[in-house]
Amino acid sequence: MELTDICPFETWETLENNLFSKFNFQGSVFNPKGIRISQVKNWSNDLCPAIKATENGQTYICSAAHMNMNAMAKKSQAPVIEECDAGFVKLLVPIIYKDEFLGVAGGCGLLTEDGDADTFAINKMAGIDEATVEKLAQELPVITDEDLAAASTFLQEQVSLLMNAYTKKESL
Repeated sequence: MELTDICPFETWETLENNLFSKFNFQGSVFNPKGIRISQVKNWSNDLCPAIKATENGQTYICSAAHMNMNAMAKKSQAPVIEECDAGFVKLLVPIIYKDEFLGVAGGCGLLTEDGDADTFAINKMAGIDEATVEKLAQELPVITDEDLAAASTFLQEQVSLLMNAYTKKESL
């Protein structure tokens, strides 16, 4: 089963866009292999696109964090909130139908209230010039603990609504 069996591609994109508009998270929906199903780019900050623009940044920061958290979400079948090596918080909510892991919906690109971007790690891992990293890291958006909890609840509720609508449609 694919995510687009649950609902149209555009519905998943709307979920991504809503996560951004409500919480400033760069929303993303991924299939079980950890591949984004859309090309929506709602950047939460200016540093993340610079990281993702480098092969090492994409591989060693973004993909590594996602694959680890994706495995955690699949195993626990519960939301996962962790930080990537760049210091940004990432939220993933598993999408499960009849015990089948179909992927995750989530967001990233914000700092927690007590978080900081790891400019040293970004410089070394992504190979971005130190001065550039420092400049891009000057004004990074922060998410409060309350808003992070609300974003998690929002995503869980939205995924649940989509799954319930599919279940109802399937039973007709």
